[in-house]
Amino acid sequence: MITNVYVDGFNLYYRALKDTSFRWLDLRKLAETLLPDDDIHKICYFTARLDARPGNPSQPRRQLIYLRALATLPDLEVHYGAFRSGVRRRPLAEPIPGLPAYVRIRDSEEKGSDVNLATRLLVDAFNRECAQAVVVSNDADFAGAMRYVRDGLGLRVTLVNPDSRNASPSELANSATYVKRLWKSHLRRSQFPDTLRDDVGVIAKPQGW
Repeated sequence: MITNVYVDGFNLYYRALKDTSFRWLDLRKLAETLLPDDDIHKICYFTARLDARPGNPSQPRRQLIYLRALATLPDLEVHYGAFRSGVRRRPLAEPIPGLPAYVRIRDSEEKGSDVNLATRLLVDAFNRECAQAVVVSNDADFAGAMRYVRDGLGLRVTLVNPDSRNASPSELANSATYVKRLWKSHLRRSQFPDTLRDDVGVIAKPQGW
């Protein structure tokens, strides 16, 4: 079955990869591991470029190394949203009399990736690029687009839930033809080699990954 895979990068990272040894993830190997009987036509990865943070200044560099590794994969597209960070004023849930009721916090927010994924999913489905669309996310915001692709356009929609500890929201699961879970065994079998090459030279797995 000709299949397109749509990966919600931040959802995948925070639900399955953060603080694990599986961050050096080859998305094509992952797709082939999850869907061994299907023909992977293309993989669309949705993310945003990170800003350096006081407690993690090397994070953007590690991301760039990973994006460079992904660029070596055939038929993989990276679609960028925007990552915004700043200082915001927020009220305390339980203010103490005589003390300030508001605090200033450093807030980070990713914008655009969800819209980009839903739009790409719908456009590709309208253009009949595939017989099956696979969405890797546990974000219920995709339910409407998935349901239309399944019911309105008659394509198979498979949801891959990257959260091994929690089931998908019912609204999201009910919008798919089929639901799969992403397990550590899938991640373990889908890693890049520690080093690989592109036109520039050697790409090395970031230290600590």
